[in-house]
This record gives sequence, C-alpha cells and structure tokens, in this order.
Amino acid sequence: TDFLTLAEQTVFQNMSATLPPVKFVLSGGFPMSERKVLCFLASYEEELYAPPFVCLKIVPANRRFAEKLTHRDYLGAIMNLGIERAMIGDIVLQDGNAWAFVMEKMSRYLAENLTMIRHTSVVTEITADFSELPEPEMEEISALCGGLSRTRAASYIEDEKVSVNGAVCTNVSLNLRGGEILSIRGIGKFRFGEPGNLTKKGRTSVMVYRYK
Repeated sequence: TDFLTLAEQTVFQNMSATLPPVKFVLSGGFPMSERKVLCFLASYEEELYAPPFVCLKIVPANRRFAEKLTHRDYLGAIMNLGIERAMIGDIVLQDGNAWAFVMEKMSRYLAENLTMIRHTSVVTEITADFSELPEPEMEEISALCGGLSRTRAASYIEDEKVSVNGAVCTNVSLNLRGGEILSIRGIGKFRFGEPGNLTKKGRTSVMVYRYK
C-alpha cells in the first residue's frame, strides 16, 4: 500500500484475523514511525528486505540564512510539488535538518525538485544511512494528559476532540493497553505508556509521554 494513517492501520488490524494466513509487515522506516506501509510477504519470506519507500535527507544550502522550519513547512513544500499525502510517511526534524520517508517511485522527482522550503534553499538527497535519524522528541509526564481533570477530559472526549491511533474516540471508558497515540485538540499529542501497578485507591498508575 501507500503510507497508512494510524486510523487506517487500526482498521486493517481489526480485520486481519478474517484474512487468509498471509504474512504481512507494517513498516514506516524506524521503530517510532506513525505512518506505515502495509506489505504482504511471499510465503518464503520471513521479513521485509526491500521496502517500497526511501528516506530523503533535507538540509539547508546555507545554514547562516536558514529559517526555523516546522514539520508543516516541510510537508507543505513536498505537497506543493504535486505529491499526495499518502505518498509521504513520517518527517523527523532535528538541528535544522529533516528526514522524510516517501514512496520510492516519488523519490527521484523530489530529490531533484525539492530545493526550497518557504524562503530557505535546501539540498535534498536520497539516503540509506539512518544512523543520524533522531527519534521524535518526547517528555515524560506522570500527570493527566495536558493537566486535564477527569471532568474536563470527559468533556473533550464527548465533544469528539480526542483521537486514539488516529480514530476519534467518544468512549470515556475506553481501556488503553499501552503504546497508543493520543491526540487532544488544542492540547497536544501523547503516547500512552505501559499500565503500571494499582495504587492504594484502586487506580492504575501509568506514564504518559508528550511529543515536543
């Protein structure tokens, strides 16, 4: 497939038990990736050897004159070249550089034509070296996501302002198992950690990670 959103991956995972016993892999290029490509393997394959996507490394042509660019800036510049969103996976930023996963069939075109992000000239190259690829920055928090009270959190859920793995959640009693991505409109994005031990009041302790 092309790159799937978290919601689309959830749909597939829910229906995968009804499919014939065919091996498949969801891959996005690195362990923490959100957007992933669904690849069906041949019967003799145990793992995905050649994913249908590559990584572009995008660096300023001259750091002295480079703007402070955001994820939205990079995504917008790529899509302005006529690339559909499903052709683009995760984009990771660090220290003025960017790594963007894109479908291989679009990579050469992007490497040749992605030369400007906003007003900053950039150099784009296809890279197979992921050693410099940073993981998304997160901070560990032990309080409720966004500091919301239970009442306010329930209100956000009922108003359809909360999504879990890309799908809108309206169930205030939904049990999370660990690893889910939570987005709260106007508050931020979080990764739900593994549930911990029960407290003396019968509540389950959990660690939550906020995306910076």
